[in-house]
Amino acid sequence: MKRILVTGKTSYIGSSFVSHIEKNPEYQVDTISVRGDDWKTQDFSVYDVVLHCAGIAHADVGKVSKEEQQKYYDINCDLSYDIANKYKEDRKEKKSQFIYLSSIIVYGEAISIRKKRVITAKTLPTPSNFYGDSKWCAEKKLKTLETETFLLSIIRPPMVYGKGSKGNYPLLRKIALTLPVFPDIPNERSMIFIGNLNLFIEELIRETKTGIFFPQNNDYIRTSYMVKEIAKANGKNIKLFSFMNWSVYLLSYIPGKIGDLTNKAFGNLVYEKKNKTFYLNFEKTISETEKGG
Repeated sequence: MKRILVTGKTSYIGSSFVSHIEKNPEYQVDTISVRGDDWKTQDFSVYDVVLHCAGIAHADVGKVSKEEQQKYYDINCDLSYDIANKYKEDRKEKKSQFIYLSSIIVYGEAISIRKKRVITAKTLPTPSNFYGDSKWCAEKKLKTLETETFLLSIIRPPMVYGKGSKGNYPLLRKIALTLPVFPDIPNERSMIFIGNLNLFIEELIRETKTGIFFPQNNDYIRTSYMVKEIAKANGKNIKLFSFMNWSVYLLSYIPGKIGDLTNKAFGNLVYEKKNKTFYLNFEKTISETEKGG
């Protein structure tokens, strides 16, 4: 039996993974809050794996003070390193696996409706704001702790969606349940359903895989198809149209917030496709997300 410690008791990914893995008798999972200093007195030596989910998520980068920006580095980078270092010291020479949840944001926010951007394993991180940079700084700092017995696994997931998720999905859901029509822009995005991400993390733990990982659903997702599928799961039929696509493309050229929002909503950003891993297809993931309303 492997013992797993999950940091970030209230984090979306952390709590979802706990609900997933605690059903498997092969694992024993505990959670811990790393707010304050109480975690420093805990004994980490009994854990084979630490899944580090604690951190500050994305914010409106245009409305964050310098002091708030520093908190991203304090928590996403320095705190992550301190926890990993304590885990390493507590375990001494015992084989240990530290899993760090990074993000696709380390590659910056350059997303365009007019050009497909493909990230490969050879693409170098180029953070474009303090959030992405705090994650990238953490990765580099954690790498200094690696040894033959202290193993590091870094996950850079794209947009994560599922029941209770935050970020872009609730906005798309609101659109799907409100609008009768939606533009059918042929964009492609890498995304991952929370259930698929849980399966991926479980595989990392089961096989003690190390390195940098880029999990995603089997298929790229078109924004309009996601909106239509959400509507369908709620018994609503939203109509997609393409005859006005030129106007959406024109909006993407407008400097400032309008252009940024257009590119964010309909832009192209994908990880290079590798071997298919997950069992739940796109339609099933939306059905699971929308189950129960």
